[in-house]
Amino acid sequence: MIPARPFASALTAWSLIAGAFFTFVASVGESRAQSPGAACEDAAGIAVLPSPVAPWKGAPLRVLFTAENPIDGEFALVAPDGRVVAKSRERQGGPPYFWFAEVASPAAGTWHAQLVRDSAPAGCGTIAREIAVRNDEPLRPGSAGAGVWPLRNEWNRTTENLYSAWIEKLFDDPLDATPSWPALHEVLRDRSRNVLFNYLGLREDELGVIYRPDCADLPYFLRAYFAMKMGLPFGYSKCSRGVGGPPKCPEWFSSQNVQSTQNVQGTQNPTAAPVRQQGLVAAFGAYIRVVADAVHSGSARTTLSDENTDYYPVSLKQETLRPGTTYADPYGHVLVLIRRVPQADGAAGVFLAVDAQPDGTVARKRFWRGNFLFAQDPALGGPGFKRFRPIVRDKNGALRRLTNAEIAKNPQYGDFSLDQGRLSVEDFYDRMDDVMSPEPLEPLGAMKAAITALEEQVKARVTSVENGRKFLNSGRGDAEMPDGPAIFETTGAWEDFATPSRDLRLLIAIDVVRNFPDRVARKPERYAMPRGKSAAEVKAEMEGVLAAELPARKFSYPRTDGSQWTLALKDVLDRATLLEMAYNLNDCVELRWGAPERSEEAATCRRHAPSAQHAKMAKYRAWFHERRRPPRV
Repeated sequence: MIPARPFASALTAWSLIAGAFFTFVASVGESRAQSPGAACEDAAGIAVLPSPVAPWKGAPLRVLFTAENPIDGEFALVAPDGRVVAKSRERQGGPPYFWFAEVASPAAGTWHAQLVRDSAPAGCGTIAREIAVRNDEPLRPGSAGAGVWPLRNEWNRTTENLYSAWIEKLFDDPLDATPSWPALHEVLRDRSRNVLFNYLGLREDELGVIYRPDCADLPYFLRAYFAMKMGLPFGYSKCSRGVGGPPKCPEWFSSQNVQSTQNVQGTQNPTAAPVRQQGLVAAFGAYIRVVADAVHSGSARTTLSDENTDYYPVSLKQETLRPGTTYADPYGHVLVLIRRVPQADGAAGVFLAVDAQPDGTVARKRFWRGNFLFAQDPALGGPGFKRFRPIVRDKNGALRRLTNAEIAKNPQYGDFSLDQGRLSVEDFYDRMDDVMSPEPLEPLGAMKAAITALEEQVKARVTSVENGRKFLNSGRGDAEMPDGPAIFETTGAWEDFATPSRDLRLLIAIDVVRNFPDRVARKPERYAMPRGKSAAEVKAEMEGVLAAELPARKFSYPRTDGSQWTLALKDVLDRATLLEMAYNLNDCVELRWGAPERSEEAATCRRHAPSAQHAKMAKYRAWFHERRRPPRV
């Protein structure tokens, strides 16, 4: 226990540091309204984030420079002696757009983060911020004060843009890569990715805190982590899972008082007892486990018009589908957008996302029908793209969430929309195609992009099946198989290592690729059809390309004995019927990849699920054959 007076002094010093940071970040708005270049910077929507929160010469200086609008120029970090130490013309994102630079050992003194703009209006050529780098290590707090962490900032366009840029940088990889990580903490501990690595100066990202979310937890973990680092409010609801109707969320808890319940308007109960503090890092580690136990897929599938929720729906536009936006599919899977790749040079535009699996794996996915399922069924709730509902302080100091109407008219947001609820399934995917690729796509290129997406999905399944093989090799015996629709939502080893949800999505993805030539022939108006060719001729050409591409795209998986076996995408399509019964982790991996009986591939198989489980799988096979997930009961 830290004595009251020393802790109060530490907290006061921390507040001074944090207060300086607050002024720095908030300076995009009214705090800079009277400065000479404020109009130029406000028009561009500039925000700057130096890391750590109190820069000093003993820690690397990382700077994230964000803009709401697409401006061109060179970003540079200028040392106190006037030397340009780091610079970059690589503008990322969109929107928000951002630049990043780092100095491993910054000299003490006043640094300048500046963007020299190309073709800027008069007086707006250079946008600069001063960053004070201390000579000595700043004082750090030993506790979080009144809540899990102290609040020193507020959610607005500035902090939302920094959140989006942080997420895009965190998961950045080349488009042709297939990145995945065993757990989220592997990403957060990578200082080359995480701009907020040890941001608070507590070595908080080197203390072994475990972050292992599933898909529904992942958006909350990312939001809470960023909020904790930046001193922003955070909260979560306790919701039903939506049995017999859409999920409902009767309780809401904030980071300032995790034991306090909230009324349906989202106002905090001020009389509830404060949470006991354990030190900021330990308190956050304990808190994130509480969050993980409380949230689930129903938290994201609430009805679109429901205001007593953690999320609100947005319109389908490039400017609204920003990194950090959550996607809730109607059957329970959740993904987080991390990047938009614009359409260029004949290549389709792409939205990239990450998801987390029950075994803790975090992997990147691209938007397409095989990964982002969509359906309109009131009983399932409200699927689609959603953002976290902003949390603000009322005049009385209590935390609350903005209503839909407040979000719609708030100039910092203004993106609430019920449009997704009015779209049919085909309209939804057509609209997303238009958002990703405003110009019609050449049919062959569009089909190859779908094949690539299927290939990524298959390779991601390799990791999941391999994790199941390792579980079986641990000698813990057969995992219990749930009954009925619970095979898609349960706990324990079945949830972690069986793949019914993933395999259902894979079967849908196989159908998309297999039927792509037919789709183009049915809807030629959606594609840049080659001149002088009929739809039938284009379809025939695409079928030929498909027949050549599928055998050429290969992957390998470890068999029961650890030896590698190579398959092609064509094998996966040919085995679609067998893959309807391939999700049971108690079967050998050869069966889970559809290896024919008595084949060389299946020769290493040494394990089969119990006959009673196979009987249940046969009973449930129609769900997979018909590509439909049963309703919850």
